[in-house]
Amino acid sequence: MKVALFGTTINPDAHHYIEVMLEALEKHSASYFVFSQIADSIRKLNPGSAFEGEWESHEDLIQIQPDYLITLGGDGTILKAVTKVLDANIPIVGINTGRLGFLANIARHESKTAIHDLVSGNFTISERRLLDVTVKNGDPLPLPFALNEITVARKDTTSMVTVHTWINDEFLSSYWADGLIIATATGSTGYSLSCGGPIIMPGSENFVITPISPHNLNVRPFVIPYQHSITIKIQSRETHFLTSLDSRIHSMPIDTELLIKKADFTIKMVQTEQQKFTKTLREKLFWGKDIRN
Repeated sequence: MKVALFGTTINPDAHHYIEVMLEALEKHSASYFVFSQIADSIRKLNPGSAFEGEWESHEDLIQIQPDYLITLGGDGTILKAVTKVLDANIPIVGINTGRLGFLANIARHESKTAIHDLVSGNFTISERRLLDVTVKNGDPLPLPFALNEITVARKDTTSMVTVHTWINDEFLSSYWADGLIIATATGSTGYSLSCGGPIIMPGSENFVITPISPHNLNVRPFVIPYQHSITIKIQSRETHFLTSLDSRIHSMPIDTELLIKKADFTIKMVQTEQQKFTKTLREKLFWGKDIRN
């Protein structure tokens, strides 16, 4: 088995669990390549380990051809890993050394078990849809896709913006709000959820339009099939607005028109027995927990 390790920083609280994971990889004779940004940290954690090498880019991953990419961090780390994996069809395994962890939902104390599951084939693959954004009247964006959500929002003003929205070229509505979120099923447990959007089961062929602090209170989140496209135009007192693709933020002229649709590739997430979505909801959102004490 060949794996690539990815992370941006190594949480000191997780050192022990990462050491256990590295030992499990070596026990199963797995070769691994380490993202250059954390290579020195991995060397310090396991001085006697000689990993195969370092990597930095999507092209490096193509050359290495790992069986899996293991992320060390939280959900933000997985979102950054997606920009490296792109359309390479490399399954991602998320070890949560961060905080909440809906995507990176293998608990750090379960990392050894997760490696065993990979070796024994005791897992399933969950394919996650992405959103693609096209600038209809301007230069294309770098990495014009999002696994969680695409958000348009006001910039340099406390006033609301008006977001004119079309579905398949048919006018839907003008949202008077701080902005608008278009979230995938994967992203439905993120920013969209905090703005009142529904939780969508992974694997559902839908995304959701969720307004941010709308002025017209009768406006509600709207679930739309992935086959549809969304066109957005912004009206504001300012000259620019913000567009966020997951954690990547761009300032755009107010006359920019965006076309949002499903991307032409998916991201594969490894789901072990420790990663059931219903279990994640119970543990992360405390569903069914009596917290009145």
